[in-house]
Amino acid sequence: GGRDTAGLGGKGGPYRLDAGHRVYQVSQAEKDAVPEEVKRAAREMGEKAFKQRLKEIQMSEYDASTYERFSGAVRRQVQSLRIILDNLQ
Repeated sequence: GGRDTAGLGGKGGPYRLDAGHRVYQVSQAEKDAVPEEVKRAAREMGEKAFKQRLKEIQMSEYDASTYERFSGAVRRQVQSLRIILDNLQ
């Protein structure tokens, strides 16, 4: 699930099954077996990387949330347009 991920059931993202990409998923049992401290460390690493990327592109967290709000409103239309343009090429 999720959004803009390579996982099954997500919305958007570059590695979709319907685009012919092979997608592998870990079972829920394996996910549940990950210790809480590892999950917490992974979340912290992800947040740190996100903040670093925002810094690199000179964007604040407020800017990122505003961008996401506007981007999310037109995401389907943009995806449709990309498909149309790809087919025209």
